[in-house]
Amino acid sequence: MTPLLLLDTPQPAIRRITLNRPDKRNALSNELRAALFEALEAVDRDPDLRVTILRGAGTCFSAGYDLSREGAKQPLPFQTAAGAGQWARHVVEGCFRIWDMAKPVIAQVHGWCLAGGSELATACDLVYVAEDAQIGYPPVRMMSPPDNQFHVWLCGLRPAMEMMLTGDAISGIEAVQMGFANRAFPAEKLDLEVLAIAERIAKIPTDVQQMNKRSVHRAMEIMGLRAAIRAGTEIQALALTTESSRETFSKFRESVTKGLDARDSSFGDYRTRK
Repeated sequence: MTPLLLLDTPQPAIRRITLNRPDKRNALSNELRAALFEALEAVDRDPDLRVTILRGAGTCFSAGYDLSREGAKQPLPFQTAAGAGQWARHVVEGCFRIWDMAKPVIAQVHGWCLAGGSELATACDLVYVAEDAQIGYPPVRMMSPPDNQFHVWLCGLRPAMEMMLTGDAISGIEAVQMGFANRAFPAEKLDLEVLAIAERIAKIPTDVQQMNKRSVHRAMEIMGLRAAIRAGTEIQALALTTESSRETFSKFRESVTKGLDARDSSFGDYRTRK
């Protein structure tokens, strides 16, 4: 059976985790997410490791959550209170699990980084992207705002509003300009550049680094980030009750491919781009 994750240690104290569903564009099934949380938590417990790089195998980082019937049947990776909004709350709790880890996590993004894939990237402490990466949240077109509503916090009011009202993707270069990512590199240099940054981070002991990381997070929390993102889960749950959202899910039950085509064909992008 093909492993869902590939784990390696390219340099001392650096763990690299590769999402390994390239045939599914690294769609985030609950099974994959459970394996990912387990791998990240193992790094946080290991005294010989100081930083994690998270990337995707194949042509992209991740095209989002697994919307297939098989993916929907898998149990959640961890318990979240049931009821309206459970999925969005669960996503946000997962992101904050990464946020609250002692050791830095770096997202290395190439190709598509869509919907849940973008939420996973933003949960990481640092984000480095290929210049030609495509980052977006297309579900805003027919379904709902994001589960994890990070856009305003990272990108500011105007860019966030444009992404919310169009569902358009931004390039890696635009992602840096807007504040989504730290730096963009040519795709062929991304591996080496990210590894070089991880090597610099790994020079600092974990007991110091966790305080450095926490100080930045606490400042964002005082400004309201954690409360605002958690409040966004309630808006997302309400959005799923709209007529348009229910119609979209009915299309997905017939065929995920047809549902995505119906969403994006009038825009001529994502899978419908010629």
